[in-house]
Amino acid sequence: MTSATVASLPDPIPLPPPRDIPSTFVASLRSWWSAGEKESAASEERLLRKLNYFRSSASPPPSPDDNASVVAHSTRVELSDPKQYINTFTISATSPSSKAPPPAVVLHGYGAGLGFFFQNFPALGRWAGTRGTSVYALDWLGMGRSARIPFRVKAKREDISGRVAEAEAFFVDSLEEWRQKMGLEKMTLIGHSLGGYLSVVYALKYPTRVSKIILLSPAGVPRGPEETTEYSREVADSQVSGSGSSSSDSSDHAEHASKNQVDALRQGQREERRKESKTRRLFTYALGGRLQSFPGREVLVVLGPMLVGKYSSRRFIGLSLEDTKAMHEYILNITLAKGSGEYCICESCYSLFTLTPLRISLLGMLGRTSIRSRLRE
Repeated sequence: MTSATVASLPDPIPLPPPRDIPSTFVASLRSWWSAGEKESAASEERLLRKLNYFRSSASPPPSPDDNASVVAHSTRVELSDPKQYINTFTISATSPSSKAPPPAVVLHGYGAGLGFFFQNFPALGRWAGTRGTSVYALDWLGMGRSARIPFRVKAKREDISGRVAEAEAFFVDSLEEWRQKMGLEKMTLIGHSLGGYLSVVYALKYPTRVSKIILLSPAGVPRGPEETTEYSREVADSQVSGSGSSSSDSSDHAEHASKNQVDALRQGQREERRKESKTRRLFTYALGGRLQSFPGREVLVVLGPMLVGKYSSRRFIGLSLEDTKAMHEYILNITLAKGSGEYCICESCYSLFTLTPLRISLLGMLGRTSIRSRLRE
C-alpha cells in the first residue's frame, strides 16, 4: 500500500516508548509491578500504531480522505453475556466492493494475541484495499486482551471426549457469536497453531459460515496434505520410541486406545512424575491450572519479566531492537493477565494432541501455498 492510498490521520496522543528488557532482579521487579490492563492496552496499541492507517481511539476524528483505501481500528465486541467480549482489530476498505470476497479472520495460537501479527497486517491491508473487503484479527476468548472469564471443565477426567468437546466449545462458540455480532455471512479463517486447529473445529461445526481455511503450522495435524513420507517430529519420535505404529496405514488416522493401553500410559506417567524435580512439579502444577493465573505472576513472580525477556530476545531476534522491546512488553502483559483460556487447553486439549489428533483429510482443502496466493483466488 503506497502512502497515497493511506488515510490521512491526525497525530494520536503519544505513548511512552517500550521499556528495556529487564536483565536484573530490580528491573524485573519494576516491570512486574507496572503490569496491568492499562499497560496491556498501551503495549498492543504501540504495535498497531506501526501501521500508518491505524486510527487510535486516543485520536480526534480524522478528516475525510477520498484517496484512502483502508483504515484500521481496535475495539471490544461485546457478546451476549455482559462479562464476555472479544478484543478485535479491524482493517476495512474505505471503498467496499460489491464483488468483494468474504473477509479474512486471523486467529492466533496458544497463549498469544493479535499483536503477534503486526508485521503481517501491511500485506493483509493491501489485500483488503485492493479487493474492497475487510480483515479482522481476534484475541480468542480467555486469551490476549479478550475477556478473562473463568473456565471450568465439568466432564470427568476420564471422559476425554467430553473434556475436549467442552474445551473446543469454549472457543468456537464464542467465535460464532462474534461472527453474528459483526453481521458476517461467511469468513476466510487464517489460523496459526492452536488457532489453526480451532479453525477446522469451527468449520466442522459451522460449515456454511466458512469460505476458506488457511492453516499455518496447525496444531493437531501430524503432516501436510502433500506429504507421503515425512512426518512431524512428534509422530516420528513416538514411532522410534515404540509407542506408535510404524506402518503407513495406522499413522494416517487416529485410533482409540484400549483400556490396557490407557492403564499402561497412566502407569508410565506416574513413574515419570516420581522422577521429576520439585521445581518441575511446581511448574507442572501451575500449568495444570491449579494456581489462579497463567504461569507468571504467582509461580515466576517478579522474575517473570526477566524470563519472558529471554524468550523475547531469542524468539524475535530478526526484529529491530525497538520492535523486540515492544513485542516483549506486549507478551509480558498478556502473559501476566488473569488465567482463563490457557487453563482450558492445559486441562483438556492436551489429550486432543496426544490421543486424538485431527482426523480429517486436508488434501484438496488447502495446498502448500502462501497466504498471498490463497487470498488472491
